[in-house]
Amino acid sequence: MLHLIKLCVGCDSIRDLEDWIRKKLKARRDGNTGARRRGRNHTTRMAPKRAAEILDGGSLYWVIRGQIMCRERILDIRPFVDKDGIGRCHIVLDCKPVPVEPRPYRAFQGWRYLDPHDAPRDLDRAAPGARDMPEDLRRELRSLGLL
Repeated sequence: MLHLIKLCVGCDSIRDLEDWIRKKLKARRDGNTGARRRGRNHTTRMAPKRAAEILDGGSLYWVIRGQIMCRERILDIRPFVDKDGIGRCHIVLDCKPVPVEPRPYRAFQGWRYLDPHDAPRDLDRAAPGARDMPEDLRRELRSLGLL
């Protein structure tokens, strides 16, 4: 198993990401042509060469405001060529962000591989009950070394 990690550009919180996902899913439902699709596509420029390892239970970990904050399970990886003839890739995600133990992470471009041993634990396992706290409070407690 292998994970990916990516910056969540334009989001300041997990709630922002959840709102964005809801809007994308609503737009897809409103334009529905009868076909039902599972998950949502996140389009990237490059296709992961280690896709088989990722599809063996991997997740996409989102970096929000300089910290790894949540993950979404990866359902599929679909390389394609766009209308301009440029290779792209749809990473199909399950639309259910899972808060993780926050961890600082520097900015980078694109995505990176993340070894399971280096991935932060789900927040419910790392700090039971912390998921119910407001995200700003969790961030403050983390900066104080209390979470």
